[in-house]
Amino acid sequence: MKTTILFDLDGTLIDSTEAIIESFYKSFEVMGSPFPQREEIEAKIGYTLEDIFAFLGVHEGKIDEHVAAYKAHYREISRVKTFLLDGALEAIELASSFARLGIVTTKTARYSKELLEHMNVMHYFEALVGREDVVNVKPHPEPIYKALEKLGKNEAPKMRNIWMIGDTFLDVEAAKNAGINHIALMTGYGDKNQLKALSDIVTKDVLEAVKIIREAN
Repeated sequence: MKTTILFDLDGTLIDSTEAIIESFYKSFEVMGSPFPQREEIEAKIGYTLEDIFAFLGVHEGKIDEHVAAYKAHYREISRVKTFLLDGALEAIELASSFARLGIVTTKTARYSKELLEHMNVMHYFEALVGREDVVNVKPHPEPIYKALEKLGKNEAPKMRNIWMIGDTFLDVEAAKNAGINHIALMTGYGDKNQLKALSDIVTKDVLEAVKIIREAN
């Protein structure tokens, strides 16, 4: 059975930090809300926008408006302020030579697809699961199950050939909850000590992670 690799997006394959931070500040500006510290935002990247705004103290009744303002600005700037991480293109190309590939992200699938098409790598991925595709986001296993369903893989005994690569505990816990293999990365937004405690395999970047999977399979 061919190996399957599921990738997180932000902090794993792409760096959209500046686009994300700028869009949060634009949202707070539009809504007239107090600005949080940049570090507060970065620490929560990987969660849904709704959760991040809640973490940042936005009242529940105002979260949807903040999210709408964020998305409006993010769509305008995301392509010019997002780029593939070092080694990511090589990792994608290498992974595609021996595995089927998918994306599992808490970003909106629509924007994720547009970004990946802009970077000319979307054609490598057979499945993309974003925020709007699921009820429960990572660390719940539903996004992983959804991606595997799109790939036609839903037989538990074959889970040993399936891997999740991500940069936060949300990715690691989602993989554990889904019963698949996982590798944590040091390239993104997750707490490094937490990742080392949660995952048996922690690598410096996504290319190293893909090489490990190739050797394991």
